[in-house]
Amino acid sequence: MSGGSMRKERPASFRGLEFLPVHLYVLVHLRKAGVDYAKMMAKMSELPPPLIEDAVRELMEAGLVQRDSGSAIKRSRARFKKAFEVHKHHTYYRLSREGELFVRSIDENWLRNYFNSLFQDGWKVVRALAGVKSFNELPKDFRGDKIREELLLHRFITPAGRKTAFFKLLVEFLGGG
Repeated sequence: MSGGSMRKERPASFRGLEFLPVHLYVLVHLRKAGVDYAKMMAKMSELPPPLIEDAVRELMEAGLVQRDSGSAIKRSRARFKKAFEVHKHHTYYRLSREGELFVRSIDENWLRNYFNSLFQDGWKVVRALAGVKSFNELPKDFRGDKIREELLLHRFITPAGRKTAFFKLLVEFLGGG
C-alpha cells in the first residue's frame, strides 16, 4: 500500500482500526524513540498500561507496529535510553516499514482532518489547548460542556481541567509543542 492510498481513508480510521489519539501517540512515540516497550510508553504518558498495551496490539494487527527482535538494544536505536546498551527485560516494539511511511505522511492537513473528525473544531481546540495551561484558559468558544467532555474522553485534560502528560507529549511529538 503506498502513502497516497493511505491518505484516501478517513483520518480517524486505518484498515478498519478506529484510530484514537492513543494510537497516534504510540506511533509518534515510536518514531521519536526508535524502539520502546509498552510500560515505558505508559509511564511517560501517564496513561494506564493496559490502554497502551491494547493500542500496541491493535497497531500490530493493522501492520503499523512490530516486535523488535534481539536480546540487547543500543542507545543509538532506543533514543530514550540513558545507558549505551541494555539487555531487554520487556517486549520492545518499533514501527514497521508501513508504520514508518504512515507516520511520515502525517502533516498539518492530516492532523486538521483527524482532530476535526474526532470532535467539532477539534484542530482549533487542540491547537488552542496546546498554547494555554488549562481548559479554563481556552477562548470562551471552546469552553463548552461538549468540548470539555471530548477532551476528557480523549484524556487531553484532567477532571480539574489541566492538560495531561499524555496531551503534552502528543503535541510535542507531533511538533507543535
